[in-house]
Amino acid sequence: MALKKESFEALKNYIPEGSFDLVMPMILHYKVHLVVTRERQTKLGDYRRAHYGKNHRITVNGNLNRYSFLVTLVHELAHLLAFEHHGNRIAPHGREWKNTYGMLLKDFLATNIFPMDIKHQLLSSMHNPAASSCAEDGLVRVLRNYDAPEIRKPIVEELAIGQKFIIRDGRMFERGEKLRKRIKCFELPLRRTFLFSPMYQVETIL
Repeated sequence: MALKKESFEALKNYIPEGSFDLVMPMILHYKVHLVVTRERQTKLGDYRRAHYGKNHRITVNGNLNRYSFLVTLVHELAHLLAFEHHGNRIAPHGREWKNTYGMLLKDFLATNIFPMDIKHQLLSSMHNPAASSCAEDGLVRVLRNYDAPEIRKPIVEELAIGQKFIIRDGRMFERGEKLRKRIKCFELPLRRTFLFSPMYQVETIL
């Protein structure tokens, strides 16, 4: 669903109370084509810079809870502002983007928009944020607390060692031990070894 200027009020249904007046001036000023998409396993949001007469384009997964949606939207707006200020010769998640993201977050953290557990995680990661809005395990854990029970999916770190699970493409795995930052899992029946993010969502547990 693309949110056009005359229907931007619909954005209020996706973000926490009090955040609309902070994000809308940026969206309108930079003429952002904002699209709410279906769930994507590999990313929560995306930014495409304006080119060939087309506006800046930001997409955000529509199945996210309000706090996850806002964090993702701010992440992508930081890409837009970094591009506007520095051009396209900067690294996608380099120093310029990190500084821009941190400055944007300050405005939101100065309010009571976020619960304290989310606010604490954002403050701890603000000076060196991850490249993906879904790549910081601590932040993802607290954001998951606000998912509706009916859409909350189990993640690999919640499984017991030896428990079997199925991922989206239908392959079956068995959970193994946790290494430093990843969890060793074995694809069945061949028992080939793969390393999973602890926060990787699984479709079905057997």
